[in-house]
Formats: sequence, C-alpha cells, structure tokens
Amino acid sequence: MNEKTEVHNSAHSLYEKLESKREPFLIRARECSKYTIPTLMPLLGHTSTTEFATPWQGMGARGVNNLSSKLLLALFPPNSPFFKLQIDDFTLEELTKQEGMRAQVEEGLNKIERSVQNEIEKGAVRVSGFEAIKHLVVAGNVLLYLPDSGGMRVFNLENYVVQRDQMGNVLDIVVEEEVSPATLSKDIQEFIGFSPETESTDMNREKSTCIYTHIYREDGKWEVYQEIKGKQIPGSSGTYPLDKTPWIPVRFSRVENEDYGRGYVEEYLGDIKSLDGLSQAIVEGSAIAAKTVFLVNPNGTTDPRALETAENGAIIEGMEQDVSTLGLNKYNDYRVALETITTINERLSYAFLLNSAVQRNGDRVTAEEIRYMANELESALGGIYSILSQELQLPIVNRIMFAMERAKKLPVLPKGTVEPVIVTGMEALGRGNDLNKLQQFLSILTQSLGAEATMSRLNVGDAITRVGTSLGIDMKGLVKTDEDIAAEQQAQQQAAQQAQQMQMMQAGVAPAINQLGGMVKQGMANNAQQTGQDPQGQA
Repeated sequence: MNEKTEVHNSAHSLYEKLESKREPFLIRARECSKYTIPTLMPLLGHTSTTEFATPWQGMGARGVNNLSSKLLLALFPPNSPFFKLQIDDFTLEELTKQEGMRAQVEEGLNKIERSVQNEIEKGAVRVSGFEAIKHLVVAGNVLLYLPDSGGMRVFNLENYVVQRDQMGNVLDIVVEEEVSPATLSKDIQEFIGFSPETESTDMNREKSTCIYTHIYREDGKWEVYQEIKGKQIPGSSGTYPLDKTPWIPVRFSRVENEDYGRGYVEEYLGDIKSLDGLSQAIVEGSAIAAKTVFLVNPNGTTDPRALETAENGAIIEGMEQDVSTLGLNKYNDYRVALETITTINERLSYAFLLNSAVQRNGDRVTAEEIRYMANELESALGGIYSILSQELQLPIVNRIMFAMERAKKLPVLPKGTVEPVIVTGMEALGRGNDLNKLQQFLSILTQSLGAEATMSRLNVGDAITRVGTSLGIDMKGLVKTDEDIAAEQQAQQQAAQQAQQMQMMQAGVAPAINQLGGMVKQGMANNAQQTGQDPQGQA
C-alpha cells in the first residue's frame, strides 16, 4: 500500500505519523509561551484546573500584545479594505479606449471591496485575527477555519499537523478535535454506537471522543473528510477549489524544507529568558533586603526587651553602639544586575516596537498613521508582509468572496480577469495608494501646464469618480452623471427661453395697453363734446 492510499484510509494514523515531525516545533512554542503568555500554548496534559507558571517579568507579554496589535491594525485596517480587485492589463487597455468605462468599472469593483469588508466586520474576523496573530508571534504557526456561515475559528499548533512539499505548498492537514459524544448529532451517535440513555450524565459531558478532519490536495483541488473512531463519517466528504479552502495554515516565517514556521519570540528567546532570570534575582533579593532585623550586642547595656516593647518617642536606658541593623551590602551586585536588565529591556523594546509612538491616542486612526505603522513594521520585521500576505490575507479574501458568491451576495467575477491583490508594506491601505498617485498626477499637471490648461484637457467627471473610488466612498447618487448634467443644462435652456418669451410678451403688451387706453380716453372726450359734458362726465 503506498503512502497516499494509507493517508486516505486513516486520518488518525496520518496524524500520529506526522506528530513526531511537529514535536520539536511544539516544544519550542511552549517554551516561548512560558516566558511571554503561558496560557497561549499550555504544557502537555493541561486541564481547566492547571496552575500556570507566572513569568518574573512582563516585558514578554507586553511585547507580544503590542506587536500583535500593530500587526492587526496594519494587516486588517478598520476603515478601508486591505485589498483591491485588480483587472488584467489587456482588459484594462480595452476599457481605457471607451470613454468613462474605466471609472465605472473601478466604481463597481469598489462596491465589491466594501461588501467583502462589511462581511469581514460582520463576521468578527478581526477578533479571531488578533488571537491568530498572537499565536504567530509566539508559536510561529496557526490554523484558521472559515466556515460558510461566517466567522473564523483558530486552532493552535497542538491541535493539527501539516505536511508540505519542498516549495512550501501544503499537501496534507489533519485536525484533531476532542469532543463530548453528547454534543454530536444523532446520526453520528448511532454511527459510533453511543446511546445517551444508557450512559451516565457525567460520561455524556466528558470530552472522550476525537474527531479527525483530513484535508489533502489531489487533482488540482482540495479533498476533505472527517473520521471518528477509525471510521469515515458518512456525508462528511467534500471538495474545494485550490484557492478557496476554508482551512488556512499560516506561518510567521518560512524555513526551507520545514513543514512549520518559526515565531518572532523564538528569535529573541535568549534575551527574554535572561531578563526573566535577572528579574527573579532582583525581586527575591529586594524582598530579602526589605526585611528589617535589629542586632543587639549581648554584652552591652541595652535591654533587647525594652527596645522591642518601647513606644514611639519612649526613653530607655542603653547605648547606641549596642544596636545595629542587619544589611546585605549587595548594592553594587544588584546594580550590575539592574544595568543588565535595563540593557536587555532596551533591546526588547526596540524589537517589539515598544519605544515608537506610531499611533496617537484617539478613537479614530488616520490613513497616514496606519501607513507609517506599516512602514515601520516592514522595516523592523524584515519584510514579514511577504509571507503573511500570501498565507494569511489573500486566502482569507478568496475564501470570503467564494462564500459570498455561493450565497448570491456577490456576482461571480471572471476568473483570470479580475483578481484580488493584497497591497502590503508602505501601501497597506489598498486604494489609498491610488489616491496619492492621482493627487500627485494632478498636482504636477497644474504646476506644469497651469490650472486652465489642465481643466481643458481633463475629464472632470471621470477624475471625480476615481477620487471617490480611491477613498472607498459609495459614489451612487453622490456625483452627478453626464446624463444628469445634460438634463439640467436642457432644463436651464428651456427656463431661459420661457423667461425670454415672457419678457418679449410683456414688452409687446404694455404699449398696446397704453395705446388702447389713449384711444378710450379720446373716444370719451369726443363723446363729451357732442353731449355738452366735460370729459369727466359733469354737466
């Protein structure tokens, strides 16, 4: 039986086989967690009543939380999408030939980006994302699961194994979940021969059953099935496109020919352990030094009992030379330890970006602050975005878009024509970079050619649409279209023509009325002369 056939027949056996390869990474991850956040990767055999060891310093936990928070803000910015939908060059060239089409397509793609971003916010992906990033910083590995119903689940390194090829592509993932049989569906309970009526309540609640989920690559797609007690669960098998899988294994850093990654804490574990040991020595020594003990000369005249029971300000018999205070005389030794602690703290503060005030205190964070933070993270972490964009951000976007397409929340985009692109590093704000380029372009034109020449050559409507799209604004109904402007101009022309006609009519009617009034008066005057009356009608 070849290896692939064995893998497909038993997920449990494959899990046990790959555990030995995972063990060195798991031991290292637990050691890193011990000196930073002990509850993140607990020791083997832990339970809900396990008492975790408390580190003697808080620099490790503070550094992990600070770096994770900045990574979360840079990878998943709250006010704008962390990706953009990009059109291939040939299609873009065809759209450019048609006047106004490129702006309309960009506006439509922007609507899709906002819809995906809203789905991410609604599914609370950022909450689980913060937990996942902490696992990446400490353990270097994490497995994400994004179901069709939304949300995201995080599996730590203890609960899954993974197998990759030499290029780093995932071949197999096996997830182990320990569950209580009482929580399973009735079909699965009958399948494994479990009867809630015949078992005690305590046994029903115990997590005594393991479910194994095997995800493997075959024939250009992902195959998945679940197994319990050595049997494949009926109806649990399925397939996913190669780039749409809900199971996403992520590494913090890639190591050649290794199935797992390495965490950021591991690179500075020596400093963290040294800081922990020195902090313990300082704390314990300080507690000893803080204890006050008086020594009394046994051959002196001072009575120890009188000294002990004397009230504040009391006068007793004795000599000052008979009494002394016990001291350690270790000040210089503790000073060396303290100076070493200060040096290590400075190095760790720089490594975990604790000394840099990137983000101001406030409810809202500007785009420039996020861009500055992304630049600093990129410089300090040595291009960490390169792997996180390909193994974390892009798979999440592809998976969420695929789930939304299946739920008819998004139109199906043509494959190969429109693809999501993660914009990282200095350009971590997606379309915000397009806005900067557009502003720079208009500024150069205005300075070189002048405002009048620029406006005469510029398609103003298209420029306005592109600016709004770059800012992520819904342009529908906000900016007037060419049809709206043409209709308004036509309405203004009609109103002007009507006003002109009214003026002409008024200009022609007034003289006619005056002439008619003069004729009436002349007729009345002639009639009065004939009847012998004055023009006012009097005799």
